[in-house]
Amino acid sequence: MLYIVIALLLFGFLIAIHEFGHFITAKLLGVRVNEFAIGMGPALISRQHGETLYALRAFPVGGFCAMEGEDEDSDDPRAFGSQAAWKRFIILCAGAFMNFLAGFVLILLLFSQRQDFVTPVIAGFMDGFPLQGEQGLMAGDRILEIDGERIYLYEDVTMFLSRGNGENFDLVIEREGQKIRLDDFPLTVREYTENGQKVMRYGLYFATEDATLGVKLRNGWYNAIDFVRLVRISLTDLFTGNAGLNDLTGPIGIVDTIADVGSQSETVGMAMQNILYFGALIAVNLAVMNLLPLPALDGGRIFFLLLNELWMLIARRRIDPKYEGYVHLAGLVALLGLMVVVAFNDIVRIFGR
Repeated sequence: MLYIVIALLLFGFLIAIHEFGHFITAKLLGVRVNEFAIGMGPALISRQHGETLYALRAFPVGGFCAMEGEDEDSDDPRAFGSQAAWKRFIILCAGAFMNFLAGFVLILLLFSQRQDFVTPVIAGFMDGFPLQGEQGLMAGDRILEIDGERIYLYEDVTMFLSRGNGENFDLVIEREGQKIRLDDFPLTVREYTENGQKVMRYGLYFATEDATLGVKLRNGWYNAIDFVRLVRISLTDLFTGNAGLNDLTGPIGIVDTIADVGSQSETVGMAMQNILYFGALIAVNLAVMNLLPLPALDGGRIFFLLLNELWMLIARRRIDPKYEGYVHLAGLVALLGLMVVVAFNDIVRIFGR
């Protein structure tokens, strides 16, 4: 139960920090904000300060930033719709930026106690590895790409080797400052002996580096970029059929997964570390998904903002706002329908275990 509560608070925090991004940039750029709320549902505490009502609401599952003229016509010169395009663009992007920043900060918190990091640099080979040499792999080689995907971290090596066909890979390595391509390289899982035990491995050992402040910042940034790439890979798998609707999960499934991650950890400390890592992943996912050019999302609003500016250059007039409203309404209905389907699948999966 404890981990479910933590999961709900974490999820609520990530949504609230998203809305705070819209709020703070709107304030800084002179847009009137009618209400900024943390949480949803009935207000527990509310206080009017100047033009803005600040509220703490009953359910810790998000929040909202209600700007004047955001979804309706307004004659107020400080209304959102009356602002220059660049101001609206910054405000719309700010929520996703705050989610990404939150994810990056969570990663850095996790890395703060690290003493070293494994790198994608080959340190040596298991006995009997058959692909050593100038025409193959050598100690000191840094793996730069696997099957066209850039390798930032050691974890990328394991991920993209596991996503390959298991028989050969297109590698790009760096050796003594030179890039070398190894196309159709037959790097496969083989049986090796390690500490007297038979194991199935690729046969590679990787180097480590001390976790200095610079290394932590670099690896934290690369980890956040990796999370962005995971969204792209997941969407690609969905559209190519490698993943299906049943593989999608929503807030219910995410809370359940976080609770499982916490309860299955050996200690409370490890549970918190695992939950924070998962929270960082969700934060970056929220940032990317919100910027997709889909109706009812920030990305959809940004798309119409840019489309409007382009139409102004071509036709010298703006697109009727009601058409954008129709598109966002249709997108919202579709999104809510998808959320219902995903929530149903999550519930069936949870109770079917």
